[in-house]
Amino acid sequence: MGSEASPSSRQYGLTRPLSLQGPSEADIISTQELNKIVVDWVKQLTRQRGYTDQWSKMLMLSYLLLVHIGLGFDFRNVRMHTKDSRYLNYQEDFFFVLHGILKEMDGVTEVQSIPDAHIPVMKFKFDGISIDLLYASVSRLVVPDDIDISDISVLYNVDEPTLRSLNSCRVADQILKHVPNIEVHFRTTLRCLNFWAKKRGIYSSWRWPNPVMLCEIQEEELGFAVWDPRKNPKDRSHLMPIITPAYPCMNSSYNVSTSTLRVMQEQFLFGNRICKEIELHKAHWPALFEPYMFFESYKNYLQVDLVAKDSDDLREWKGWVESRLRQLTLMIERDTFGKLQCHPYPNAFSDPSKHCSHNAYFMGLQRKQGEVMQEGQQFDIRGTVDEFRHLVNMFMCEGSISLCMRSQMVINVPN
Repeated sequence: MGSEASPSSRQYGLTRPLSLQGPSEADIISTQELNKIVVDWVKQLTRQRGYTDQWSKMLMLSYLLLVHIGLGFDFRNVRMHTKDSRYLNYQEDFFFVLHGILKEMDGVTEVQSIPDAHIPVMKFKFDGISIDLLYASVSRLVVPDDIDISDISVLYNVDEPTLRSLNSCRVADQILKHVPNIEVHFRTTLRCLNFWAKKRGIYSSWRWPNPVMLCEIQEEELGFAVWDPRKNPKDRSHLMPIITPAYPCMNSSYNVSTSTLRVMQEQFLFGNRICKEIELHKAHWPALFEPYMFFESYKNYLQVDLVAKDSDDLREWKGWVESRLRQLTLMIERDTFGKLQCHPYPNAFSDPSKHCSHNAYFMGLQRKQGEVMQEGQQFDIRGTVDEFRHLVNMFMCEGSISLCMRSQMVINVPN
C-alpha cells in the first residue's frame, strides 16, 4: 500500500513533468488561443455551408485538437491532430482556409503546408513552439471528447491520408506497450540515438533486409494493405524494413535506398566502435556525438539550389522539395546501375551573402567501392538531373520559385 503513488505525485505519460506547479496564466491563455483557432475555423465553414447555429455547436464537438508528444522528444516540438467527422473538404478547408487563418494570426509564424507529403501536414510555430498539425477525417457523425485512437474501430472507412495521420500516434502508443523500462532506459536511449543520428548526418549490426518487428504482423478485415513481401511485390524491394506495430503494419523505412543504407551501416559500425572504447575507458561519451564531417568525406557533390522571390514562398515550397530529394537519389542509382552512390545531407544551407531567399542542398557522390572502371571514365548524370528538374518544375508556380542544380568540387562547398 505504501508503494502506490498518491494522485498528486503520479506521473502520466513518458517524460517527467517539467514542473509540478499548475499552468501559469500565460499557459492557460495559449491553450485557449489554440482551441479558439479551431473553433473560429469551424464556425466560419459551417456558416458558409448553411448549417444552423444548433448544428454548428454540435459540430464543434467533432473538431478536436489532440496534442501528442509521441515517444518523449523535445517538448518544444508538438504534434497535433485536427479530427473531423467528414463535414469538411480536406484539401480546400484545411490546407487553404485554415492555412490562411493561421498566417494572419499574431504569434503564429513559419506556416507551411505540405499536402502531398506521405503524411500530409501543416507546420507552424505558435508562441515559439514548433507544431505539426495533422488532419484526420474519421467516419463518425460526432467525435466524442474521449475518443480512443488506439481502438481499431477508429479506422473504419477512413482514407489513406487519414490512416497515416492517425497511425503516427497509434504507432508511438504501441511501441510504448512493447518495450521495457519506458520511464528510464527507453526514453534515455531513444533521445541518445536521435541526438547521435542528427550529429552524424543520418536518420538513425542488422542483417538487412530481414525486418525489425516488435510484434507479429496483425491481419484485420478492414482491407488496408499491410507489409508482407510474400503477397506484395513492391515490399520485396525494401532494403531496410522496420515494421510499425499498429495495424495496418507498414515499413517505416520504405524510403531507404542502397546509398543511404550504406551510410547508416557505416555509422552503426562507427558508433559500435566508439561505444566499445567507452566501455574500456579509452574514449568518452562526447566522442560518440562528434558531428560527421560531411564536406570532408567526398570529392564531388551535387548542389540543389531552391530560389524564391520571398521568404514566404521559400517556406511554402521548402518541405515539398525536400520530400522529393529521395527520388533524385533513387534516379541517380537507377541511371548509373548502382555504380554511383549518393549521400544526401539532411540539412539545408543558405548563403548570407546572397540577397535572395534561397536554400541549398548537397549530396555527396562517390563510386561504389569495388567497382572497376576504365581510366578516365566518368559518370554523366546530366540527363538524370534534367529529368528531376522537369518533374519538380511541373508543380512549381512559375515566377515565384526556381530550382537550379550543379556539380561542385570539395573546394566550393560550405565550410
